[in-house]
Amino acid sequence: MIVKKYAKWILLVFLFCFDASAKDAVNIFDYPRPMPDRAIYNEAGHKVKIADFKGDFVLLNLWSRHCTPCVKELESLNGFAQKTKGNGIRLLLLSPEEEWTDAGEQRRFLEKFKAPDVEFYTDKDGKLAEDLGVFTSPHTVLINKSGEEIGRIRGSADWDDDDVIEYIYKLKAQHG
Repeated sequence: MIVKKYAKWILLVFLFCFDASAKDAVNIFDYPRPMPDRAIYNEAGHKVKIADFKGDFVLLNLWSRHCTPCVKELESLNGFAQKTKGNGIRLLLLSPEEEWTDAGEQRRFLEKFKAPDVEFYTDKDGKLAEDLGVFTSPHTVLINKSGEEIGRIRGSADWDDDDVIEYIYKLKAQHG
């Protein structure tokens, strides 16, 4: 009887706590930071740098195939990529090169976990992640159109949720 009476309040407290922890995972910097000048490799094996993506607002999602939260969010990342395609937002998945025998293996893995539309790259020897000070995944680095880091999102998210997409568009508008 008492539980029923206070069930609404318990639920509100739980939701508030959950929402507060989600917001704690987002860190937007006061000033943009330069990105490391480190090469990553695309699906075709070509070397690129983050500077090559200037003009787009980039979400660089550092992930690992051995990270359960990373794998669980692949489908929602795919939805995010589909919903924001052609709107000046670019989602790039970046994983350690040593996790894959070749790009075909990574492509099959992404298709298996319902992320066939996501651009993926590899980080040779984990050097870009190391330069960024990222040692856990998933971890998303937010990069403005000038190629500067404006913030980070620690942990996974429901990327294709309309509120998350709206938040990313808001960040893009505020920080370029």
